[in-house]
Amino acid sequence: MQQDAMPNLFPILPLVDSALRSAAERSGTSLACRPGCSQCCVGAFAITQLDAELLRSGLAHAPATLAERIQHRARLSWARLRSTFPGDPLRGLLFTQPEHKDAFEEFANDEPCPLLDPATQTCDLYHARPVACRTFGPPVKDEQGHLTVCELCFVDASAEEVARCEMDQSWRTQEELLISASEQRSGLHGLTLVAYALAPDPPGPTGA
Repeated sequence: MQQDAMPNLFPILPLVDSALRSAAERSGTSLACRPGCSQCCVGAFAITQLDAELLRSGLAHAPATLAERIQHRARLSWARLRSTFPGDPLRGLLFTQPEHKDAFEEFANDEPCPLLDPATQTCDLYHARPVACRTFGPPVKDEQGHLTVCELCFVDASAEEVARCEMDQSWRTQEELLISASEQRSGLHGLTLVAYALAPDPPGPTGA
């Protein structure tokens, strides 16, 4: 998908990307993120239904050969993950039972994201990447209000320096509204995985 088309389809993206640029400028060399650094692309992570819709839109506008490679990796990944998926594997919804959140802590920590090109170690749908990917790296406050940062970034930086580079997240309220609208469109309510979102006709635990 064309980079300039993404904001037109998903109006939150310019806000997120602007906040990321601001944090990156303030972070300078303390931010280790660059093409080929793919540690954050290994290990399953939850995405919203808005993220899933964004990914599918990006995939639909990708060159056919690239889309086929991504879908092939996604299907193989989902086949590896579905039997221990901490949620409802038929609908690809995470955390459908209370114990699933604890199980997710040890789930698929070595599984590469299907979007990760194994040769270049870069994202094959970078402009359609999930919000979680757009906010990983700079200092960001989690749901508990704790400031978190990638372990490869801000090495030996002071707490004050980390706080000065915090990424603005004032767009989160708008994101919640967009997630709700996306869930209404899809009929799926809750978090999922990249592998499920992009696998063509993802099979359930018995291959059905």
